[in-house]
Amino acid sequence: MLPTEKNRQQQPALLSRLISVLLKSIFLLALLFVLDKLLPSISQQTQSFVVSKWQQINLLQQELPTENSLPSPLPEQHLTDTWGGARSEGRSHEGIDIFAPRGTPIKSTTAGVVSKVGQNNLGGRVVVIVGPGGAGHYYAHMEDYADISTNDWVNAGDIIGYVGNSGNAKGTPPHVHYGIYINGRAVNPYPLLSKDN
Repeated sequence: MLPTEKNRQQQPALLSRLISVLLKSIFLLALLFVLDKLLPSISQQTQSFVVSKWQQINLLQQELPTENSLPSPLPEQHLTDTWGGARSEGRSHEGIDIFAPRGTPIKSTTAGVVSKVGQNNLGGRVVVIVGPGGAGHYYAHMEDYADISTNDWVNAGDIIGYVGNSGNAKGTPPHVHYGIYINGRAVNPYPLLSKDN
């Protein structure tokens, strides 16, 4: 082969490689751009999840609430022990109802991790907070939620929602249903709440 023919064959091969490298570089830059935009939100979600699980492990090592140790979710309202009252479909009341004007702020009775902000058939708009000892604090029939999300940390006294009558409480006066679950079983929250208003 003559030297000039060899040069002509190398030029297209060199040009083809340059184009291939250029396309790969553009693809890599585009991928890096996309990852740069996605990673902060992915890492924030992962970090939030990991932190909440760590907090829950720490909460499990703490003592369960004791008699008169929890503040009321509605501090200015009268507390009545409505535990065990008859409910529809043969159920009994697994909590207490605290009546207040619609929209009254509901405060967390405990420090803990928000495990649910959502709806269910009976409770309507509900919030569940896992507190010391792994106790689940259940707030139901809300009109609306405060600015909280699953995995958020809340302190006792933080506003978590607003009194309403959602769920199966439609047609009843506005109130919050407050329940406590320990090891998956409902316990009467009334003795655990402080009666000093």
